[in-house]
Amino acid sequence: MKNGTATSPEPTELGRYIVADPAICHGKPTFKGTRIMVWQVLDDVAEGRSWDFICNTRWGGRLPLAAVAEAVKLAEEAWLGRRAPAVRRRGELVPA
Repeated sequence: MKNGTATSPEPTELGRYIVADPAICHGKPTFKGTRIMVWQVLDDVAEGRSWDFICNTRWGGRLPLAAVAEAVKLAEEAWLGRRAPAVRRRGELVPA
């Protein structure tokens, strides 16, 4: 509390395109300047939709392809941690 008034938490920048703002969509990660939630786009990716379709058809051009790439990368980091123990190259498991 500051000067007797409650202050709302500040938005958390999760990347160039993604933010978690307590004042928007209950603080769930969204793409900046939209109310498009990251989980919605990741769900589209998981369903096999092309990134071009996701950006230009599903969301009407409001998301650049780089925003989808960032969402996938952040999901990977959340799942595997910042330093994944191994990476996959040409179908083989190679130490990172």
